[in-house]
Amino acid sequence: MLQAVVLRFVDKCGIVQEIFIGVVHVMDTSALSLKSALDALFAKHRLSFTKVRGQGYDGASNMSGKFNGLKALILNDNESAFYIHCFAHQIQLVVVAVAKKHDGVKDFFDLLALVVTVVNSSCKRKDMLREIHKDRIQEEIGNDEIETGKGLNQEISLVRAGDTRWNSHLKTITSLISLFPEVKKVLEYVEDDGDNGSTRLQASGLLSYFKTFEFVFYMHLILTILGLTNSLSQALQRKDQDILEAVDLIGTTKAQLQMLRENGFDQVLEKCYSFCDKHEIVKLDMAEGYVNTRNPRKRMNINNRHHYNYDIFNTILDMQIREFGDRFGEISTDLLQNMAALNPRNSFSQFNKSSLLKLSKMYPRDFDDKERMILEHELDIYYHFVYNDVRFANLNGIADLARLKVATRKHLSHPLVYQLLKLTLVLPVATAMVERCFSSIKLVKTDLRNRISDDFLNAALICDIENEAHAKVKTEDVIDRFQKMKTRRGQI
Repeated sequence: MLQAVVLRFVDKCGIVQEIFIGVVHVMDTSALSLKSALDALFAKHRLSFTKVRGQGYDGASNMSGKFNGLKALILNDNESAFYIHCFAHQIQLVVVAVAKKHDGVKDFFDLLALVVTVVNSSCKRKDMLREIHKDRIQEEIGNDEIETGKGLNQEISLVRAGDTRWNSHLKTITSLISLFPEVKKVLEYVEDDGDNGSTRLQASGLLSYFKTFEFVFYMHLILTILGLTNSLSQALQRKDQDILEAVDLIGTTKAQLQMLRENGFDQVLEKCYSFCDKHEIVKLDMAEGYVNTRNPRKRMNINNRHHYNYDIFNTILDMQIREFGDRFGEISTDLLQNMAALNPRNSFSQFNKSSLLKLSKMYPRDFDDKERMILEHELDIYYHFVYNDVRFANLNGIADLARLKVATRKHLSHPLVYQLLKLTLVLPVATAMVERCFSSIKLVKTDLRNRISDDFLNAALICDIENEAHAKVKTEDVIDRFQKMKTRRGQI
């Protein structure tokens, strides 16, 4: 079993870097085995756990367990190695939680997966989907209904959603909306000429579901929610993303969900009506009495607006907002609240000397009592300087602040403040880099290379993952070094 290790640090230019240093084999996934493997890797590279100032994993108990997880073992050795649960992973858990707890959302995702399975289960159906879509595009171009140009009207297919990446459902829903007429025709073909009775029955049930306003409403509501959370997820994939900017993005996303909950129902409803008009689906009058399609004889004594607005729309968004608050509980911790005082936005409006002094106490290995006394005076000088220097007036985050301090050499004038900046920047935000490493492992360690040694695998992975650094290495330098490794008969 392989374990990938990525180091996050601030370089001499004040820029956050994330580099892959290698993979190690572990006999099992217990916390003790993982810790032993990390100890060996650190010793190999002459690194020390005493210098670690942050650790980040997903939510697996062997990694993030409070008492016996890898996080706890490292914290026992170094109390300043603060743990951050991967923000990107927590976003996935927010969507998963709502999908599991709300029956309507769960049914929608189940039927969405079934649609993709039925349509993509044979090459014949895939080809049929492409041909029907091609004919429709040509007809719309001929009628001047759509624009033409480079990169427009490309061939698309019904995207299969991934089990571990819930934002992939966004691509599935958008592709379904784009290919809705074609998907219906393929399902009609399967309903008439399916391989067996079960498949034909599935296609018939899906076609019936497609004709309901409930399907259209769930599709557009979930599309809107996933669109908001997807923007946050994509932002967290950046290597130089810092913890304070990530916290701001989470707060903004939560505020947008709250705005959608308060004022967004009519906008979603308008999109649903437009979709119904385009695809000849019966629209519901929101003032009419609601009829439960699963039990039409049962009187509900509510109208359609009450059901779709309060029972579905508000309920789902309330669950989403509540999950955001529960999953991102560490945002309200003293650590991040104290770090927020470094944020340079709005002319350093969040600057708070007391909070920064408290932050320094959280890192006893970096600031002793004497240095904290010096820091107290240095913070006054630092704030007066950055507040009055126009070069520091329009910064977007602490990453920009650190780069500018190095560029202006003010990190030498305020070394202890710069130390606080570096400690904040090295806190991990997401494990996207680690996941990219595992994707590279699948490409590098193929069936033909299944028996390569760990050293060779690490070397190949470093060349593949750290391609920017690898591109700077000259072929002549590699040949020269290889030539000097030992005496050789001939000159290469």
